[in-house]
Amino acid sequence: MKILATVSGVLILIVAAYLTYAQTVTNPRVVAELRNNPTGERANRAMLVTLQNGQEYPVNYLHEGDQVFMGIDGRWWREFVGAGTPVTLFIKGKTYRGHAVTVLDQPEYTRDVFSRLRPTAPTWLPDWLNGKLVVISLE
Repeated sequence: MKILATVSGVLILIVAAYLTYAQTVTNPRVVAELRNNPTGERANRAMLVTLQNGQEYPVNYLHEGDQVFMGIDGRWWREFVGAGTPVTLFIKGKTYRGHAVTVLDQPEYTRDVFSRLRPTAPTWLPDWLNGKLVVISLE
């Protein structure tokens, strides 16, 4: 029992350290790169999404017509549940406004979009490990 508790504690610390590193070191670097080099290689794959409270996240995206799709692996997808919420997007140097909603009850639609959004993700991953799909309708 003691070993299991120790291993669990170590795993929790590792995950917490990784999340802290991503939020305090990695994300700010990616945000700066997207803003300073909006036509660069990373800008072809990542955009900035700004929530109503001002929080800004770099995320992979797929822009098709008047919709933008993003897959969220963290818990902040909950910001878009239900009726969703307005967001601001920064894609390749241009600013867009839209309304974001998390798709929770359409697994085939989600798999279809993820096949284009995340084509290199392992297909054997169960849906619950492949993040949540957020659909943004542009204004």
